[in-house]
Amino acid sequence: MTSPSKILFPVDFSERCIAAAPYVAAVAKRSDAEVTLLHVLEPAPELYGPLESSHMENREAELKAFLTEEFTGVHVKRILAIGDSARKITEYAADNGVGVIMIPTNGYGPFRRFILGSVTAKVLHDAECPVWTAAHLEETPPREDFLYRSVVCAVDLDDKALDVIRQSDELAKEYKATLTITHAVPATDARPDMYMDSEFRVTLINMARKELELIRSKAGVDATLCVEAGDIAKVIRHSAISHKADLLVIGRGSPGLMGRLKTHSYSIIRESPCPVLSI
Repeated sequence: MTSPSKILFPVDFSERCIAAAPYVAAVAKRSDAEVTLLHVLEPAPELYGPLESSHMENREAELKAFLTEEFTGVHVKRILAIGDSARKITEYAADNGVGVIMIPTNGYGPFRRFILGSVTAKVLHDAECPVWTAAHLEETPPREDFLYRSVVCAVDLDDKALDVIRQSDELAKEYKATLTITHAVPATDARPDMYMDSEFRVTLINMARKELELIRSKAGVDATLCVEAGDIAKVIRHSAISHKADLLVIGRGSPGLMGRLKTHSYSIIRESPCPVLSI
């Protein structure tokens, strides 16, 4: 995946946006990219009438002043739009050649790991460009920099895997990061996890590893392989933690073409200990 020349950063003035800003700024500075801060005002129900001009002016002023220090030295555009948030985000990205959308997810108190914001979910489903997101930025200890040192790429054993692995390898090489390719063998493919004996589990893992080795060879990538059986989101989370991942990369299928990993993408994002790039 090549460095983006344009980054779209949807903002709602929340703590999670403030927490995501250093990541966005770091990527922008590294690739000399233009960042667009997009805030969408959703029109009030007809019962309450149209948006008042004073309200629009207040939001414009708030957007103008938002994250000014965090984006010092970055070319920034600030856009205020009116309409459905997810639609405006994906339309803006498509119409303006955006290379990546960087958007944090919703999270509410102790339940944050079980919730994925509806806007983020729609953007993940509809956006044509890669989407970077993270569920636990507020809980991440501050770092002096946000360079990727370890990239974990989670794939299904399908045609999409080749492209995801190659793009992950390009990204890892750009940042001089290590790359690990991980695959989760769902226990439910054969028996419930509690009934899967160790010999049968090892057989499934070995079969998947051989197939993954073929895909890695076809991709021409030199990367560590990690194959485990169990709950998909938990296996991938464990792999990310074990390899101290700064970034997890997953693939997104076309509409109607949903592999196992794609159907688990929301839970993968919620469980991931690091930001997730969906390509």
